[in-house]
Amino acid sequence: MSKITLVLGASENPSRYSHLAVLKLVRYAHEVVAYGTREGQIGNISITKSWPTQDVDTVTLYIGPERQEEYYSAIIALHPRRIIFNPGTENPAFYKLLEKTEIEFEEACTLVMLGAGTY
Repeated sequence: MSKITLVLGASENPSRYSHLAVLKLVRYAHEVVAYGTREGQIGNISITKSWPTQDVDTVTLYIGPERQEEYYSAIIALHPRRIIFNPGTENPAFYKLLEKTEIEFEEACTLVMLGAGTY
């Protein structure tokens, strides 16, 4: 059974890592919710501006720390199992909040994890 991954910062721009991550997650049979500031498409996946209401297993971040603060409460309210801080999204201030929850977090690269079979 596939677990839902929320890609926060999804972009239609094919040179963006969030775009590549959505495509690779789908290729590895993961269910994906692509959330972005603009609606659009990545392959067969729609980018939505509506915050997900379904159970999310993993949140993979593709927005910098300066833009994450507005999402802290919403991410924590989803109660994901883990949050992946991709390169460039590392955020010690958010880590401190997450340490008070049961949400795991790690600094990693979703693309590398998928390729290595560690996702």
